[in-house]
Amino acid sequence: MPSTPDLGLILRYLSDLRQNNNKAWFDEHRPDYEKARQTFYQFIDDLIDEFRISDQLHDLQAKDCVARIYRDLRFSKDKSPYKTNLGAIIAPGGWNPRTLGYYVSLEPHDQSLVAGGLHEPNPEQLYHFRQAIVQDAAAFHAVTGAPDFVAEFGAVEGERLKTAPKGYDPAHPEIETLRLKQVTAFHHFSDQDVLASDFEEQVIQACRAMRPFLDYLNGVLY
Repeated sequence: MPSTPDLGLILRYLSDLRQNNNKAWFDEHRPDYEKARQTFYQFIDDLIDEFRISDQLHDLQAKDCVARIYRDLRFSKDKSPYKTNLGAIIAPGGWNPRTLGYYVSLEPHDQSLVAGGLHEPNPEQLYHFRQAIVQDAAAFHAVTGAPDFVAEFGAVEGERLKTAPKGYDPAHPEIETLRLKQVTAFHHFSDQDVLASDFEEQVIQACRAMRPFLDYLNGVLY
């Protein structure tokens, strides 16, 4: 039986990286980064195996799902070269998903999370979502109001337009939903959660609770 990944190793490394976010330190501590990355791979591979059949993940592996540690600095005022989290998208296609999936991120200082939904939707995706709301908002509310979803995620989150989207009646009964520019769900975990012996089960539980939400959005979009 494979050993349980030491997620504390990941949190410790990332906490140190946050305090020393420069190339010289990163290069000096590259073996520590490689240990943290391989530990995260093991954790993500365990999650993939849990959902491989139900989510049709086929031959997906952690290496296909995990984001690079290097930040894109082209349009950022913050020139810190490295991310301070390790994140992965568990979905067919991995980090370049063909459908919406689970986003799992480990980050110290109580910033770890499981998330999913429309984080950066394009105009076409938002159009399809809004049209689905206009046609049958009850289906969306049934999913996001389900007890398991509410217990894990509370309510749907996301930035909203200040006014009604173009072409939609400001007096529409679903205007608050139609104003959404993002349609996302987040479950945050403390460092204590991450270090608990049942953390993997907590993540699996959150992903299972999210599945109907993702199925709804994927049905609208694809």
